Amino acid sequence: MPNDERILETMPTGTLGLIPTASCMELGKKVDSYLSTWREHREHEHHNDIAFKEYHKESYIIEPHIPRFGSGEAKCVINQSVRGYDLYIMVDVTNYSMTYSLCGHTNHMSPDDHFADLKRVIAAVGGKARRITVILPFLYESRQHRRTARESLDCPLALQELYNMGIDNIITFDAHDPRVMNAIPLNGFENVMPSYQFIKGILKNVKDLTIDAEHLMIISPDEGATNRAIYLANVLGIDMGMFYKRRDFSRVVDGRNPIVAHEFLGSNVEGKDVLIIDDMISSGESMIDTARELKKRKANRIFVVSTFGLFTNGLASFDKAYEEGLIYRVVTTNLIYQTPELLSREYYISCDMSKYIAYIIDTLNHDSSISDLLNPYDRIKNYVKKYNDAKNA
Repeated sequence: MPNDERILETMPTGTLGLIPTASCMELGKKVDSYLSTWREHREHEHHNDIAFKEYHKESYIIEPHIPRFGSGEAKCVINQSVRGYDLYIMVDVTNYSMTYSLCGHTNHMSPDDHFADLKRVIAAVGGKARRITVILPFLYESRQHRRTARESLDCPLALQELYNMGIDNIITFDAHDPRVMNAIPLNGFENVMPSYQFIKGILKNVKDLTIDAEHLMIISPDEGATNRAIYLANVLGIDMGMFYKRRDFSRVVDGRNPIVAHEFLGSNVEGKDVLIIDDMISSGESMIDTARELKKRKANRIFVVSTFGLFTNGLASFDKAYEEGLIYRVVTTNLIYQTPELLSREYYISCDMSKYIAYIIDTLNHDSSISDLLNPYDRIKNYVKKYNDAKNA
């Protein structure tokens, strides 16, 4: 583990506790497994040091119990002491697979329900923890990131509410617009990008990519994703292009102005493999339209890459696009709920983020800097070099 020796230079800030809600339990167990394995070896050197009391455990998970009444109301119960703990609460606000009974009816949990459960966990801790860090892989209400009319601005309100409840830090991944952190300018907010995991996931599964400007290109499907595309293009030393959406602002369909056309800005894509990169796949309509436009321009294989695969309209459109040859692979992370149907698709690549999260938690628990973890430049370069060396061997 590359961080082990550096972390041993500092003492833990408190007994580590991991509280994944039921929405995030699968990911939480993977993170817990890494932490327990790493600390088992370190503990042998420090087992007599009082500062390292309970440093190694078989599991760091403190499971919250959130029973509901027949009316749908709920409460959180934590059945152990957390006094003096350094707690990390993990919540997946997009996990719609979870249900509860509401006056005899089955109700699927919404992001609002999951956020309410998060507040219940914080309230159950009751201010006894030494430090509370909230890990929200998908930032709650982050799609409504700015105010353009007489409308609510829910994400900043939620961030302020969490800090008023006594949390110390928020860790999220690929926020739709990280400038939302300006709502809490004096508090900890880390926006983590999974760029390295994308490259690693693609190169592990596709063995014949040529990573140079003649054979590969990064595409942003709209102006909002250009920063992600520019970063990866610069690190890999390849070109990038972007589409911008012409919309019909005279109409509103499903809460948004419909797209009239996709206009392309960039160099020639003919014969090149293409990575279309964005923060999320919602319905997938925009990604598939972008792939179709690229195929018209004679692009080769098209990879749809996104941090969050919501697939709000199901997988039928992606199945059809794959069968038609529009897309070659769909790449997302396991930061949010993945359906069994998605995991079974032959065109799908899942990028595991659990080890990365475990590194972040492990480092923060030692009050060490995570700056090197947040900058994946060297890791991407090293992995691409190993990939090219193996391909040329």
